[in-house]
Amino acid sequence: MEQKINATNINIPAWNIQEVTGYEPKTTFWQDFSIADHFGTNAVIDTYNRSFEAWKNNYIYLTELVMVLNWKCWYWYDHGNENRSQFYSELFYRARDYALDNLKGEELSYFLKTTD
Repeated sequence: MEQKINATNINIPAWNIQEVTGYEPKTTFWQDFSIADHFGTNAVIDTYNRSFEAWKNNYIYLTELVMVLNWKCWYWYDHGNENRSQFYSELFYRARDYALDNLKGEELSYFLKTTD
């Protein structure tokens, strides 16, 4: 199912993570990146930079950001856009590596358990 944003007529693909894994999204990252996808690579970079800077110190939101980037990577791969998939893969590894290098204790446990 797709949500349609009437003001800009952008189709946002459903993020069925809850149906697949039971994880309930806590942010609008999926929607934010889906809107950015419509406007191109620079918009995706801007969305990543803003999201990462705003939430890198919130382990729950950082975890979800990493998950969205991973799902976007696979979404674009499945839809035949290997360049966009590779681009999201690079963002995924950048955010994931930051999380692995900076989260400790319970925060790291949450990250590992949730992204497993």
